[in-house]
Amino acid sequence: MASLTLSNVIKRYGHGPKANQVIHGVNAEVADGEFVVIVGPSGCGKSTLLRMVAGLEEISGGEIRIGPRVVNDLEPAERDIAMVFQNYALYPHMSVFDNMAYGLKIAKVPKDEIRARVDKAARILELGPFLERKPRELSGGQRQRVAMGRAIVRQPQVFLFDEPLSNLDAKLRAQTRLEIQKLHRELGITSLFVTHDQVEAMTLAQRMIVMNAGRMEQFGTPEEVYHRPASTFVASFIGAPPMNLLTSAPHVEPGTILGIRPEHLDVVPQPAAQGWSVQVEAIEMLGAERLLYTRVDSEQIIVRVSEGQAVVPTIGSTLHLVPQPDRLHRFDEATGKRL
Repeated sequence: MASLTLSNVIKRYGHGPKANQVIHGVNAEVADGEFVVIVGPSGCGKSTLLRMVAGLEEISGGEIRIGPRVVNDLEPAERDIAMVFQNYALYPHMSVFDNMAYGLKIAKVPKDEIRARVDKAARILELGPFLERKPRELSGGQRQRVAMGRAIVRQPQVFLFDEPLSNLDAKLRAQTRLEIQKLHRELGITSLFVTHDQVEAMTLAQRMIVMNAGRMEQFGTPEEVYHRPASTFVASFIGAPPMNLLTSAPHVEPGTILGIRPEHLDVVPQPAAQGWSVQVEAIEMLGAERLLYTRVDSEQIIVRVSEGQAVVPTIGSTLHLVPQPDRLHRFDEATGKRL
């Protein structure tokens, strides 16, 4: 195992004034054994960053270290990494055992050691009964576990995951997330995991890198990113529903965006000096809780209330809201950065 260090990493396509820069100086230190998730919308550069770590994309500037080694100019096979792809990339004509063992056979690892490594990975991933089956005889979740098993047997210093759960249905995604958490606890291998799914990121990450248009907006624990977002982008991207960002509601200072999460608004029986009286426009029922879509002047405010809320809202009714004062966030309106 090893740490992973990104120092002012840059990626551009083309040369000269017409070059298209897609990664803008990313700096991050991933500790030995840490599980870090790179999360962001489509096109933000997260997969490109991962592919540079893997050696599948050339680095235009900066430095990548795996442990003490600078790997900028090393081929993927020389970096001591293992990658799990979105599309599984299994050989259809090979058994599960042979798919998992293939890289070791190419590396001329002794047969007894190959058998021991594959058996251990199969035990961890609960694939023992399927070792003689072909990929077509497996479910999507089982195929993804085979792909992870193939990475495990390599015993790499770093695992790289490129949106590995995006082809699974919602139930399998949730189940496989738990399996990946268990896998990391057992193996403790430094891992970099790319996803566009913020729930996946918040569930899996020990720390997370939030990317936006090729820039790292924030690097922190899920708790830090959720409770102290570094920018309006992070505040609006992390959280479902996102943070309310208000610019013209009463009590909002000029030049400042006021942020408050839907669960940090209290419904009170009477208008409050530091609150808002809002009209309910829509209600979304989510079982044990409701989301209320309300409006004050031109601003929409989303409120999360529990099923047992004393005030039962109806569409068209007026509610009185008070933000919890220690849960307010303020951002610079010009830059979007946290104040």
